[in-house]
Amino acid sequence: MAIGEICSREVVVSGRDTTATQAAKLMREHHVGSIVIADERNGKRVPAGIVTDRDIVVAVLALGLNPDAIQVGDVMNRELLVVRENAGVAETIELMRAKGVRRLPVTDAGGSLVGIVAADDVLSLLAEEMSALATMVSREHKREVEVRKKML
Repeated sequence: MAIGEICSREVVVSGRDTTATQAAKLMREHHVGSIVIADERNGKRVPAGIVTDRDIVVAVLALGLNPDAIQVGDVMNRELLVVRENAGVAETIELMRAKGVRRLPVTDAGGSLVGIVAADDVLSLLAEEMSALATMVSREHKREVEVRKKML
C-alpha cells in the first residue's frame, strides 16, 4: 500500500514569516501538532520545513523569547525529510524509525506538497490490519469446528 493512500491530504501550511504565536493559533484552530512550512515555486507548494508544538515550546517559550517576534522560519526543522506519495508503508515506517521523526510531509513526483503522514496514521492502519488478521484466525477456528462436526 502506498503512503499516499493513508496520509492526511488536509495539511496546515504557512510561510516562513508566520510568527510562533500565529503558528500556535493555527495548530489550535486545526487541532494539529505541526505545520508544514512551504515555499511557493511556480504555483506549487514545496515543503521547506516543519514546525511542531514542541518546537514552539522548547525553542521559543522555554527560552523566554517573544513568540510574536519569532518567525517559524527561524525555529523550523531545516533538515526536512519528505516521503513520496507512492512510497510503501514499510519504507515510510523505516524512514521514520531511522530518523526519529513522527511526521513526514508527503510529496508528489514533482516535489509538491500533497499531504502529511504521522506515526498515528501508520499505527491506525497497522491496528486495523492486525484486527482483520485476528478476525480471520477466529473465523478459521470456527469454520474448522463446524466442518469437523459435520464429519462425525
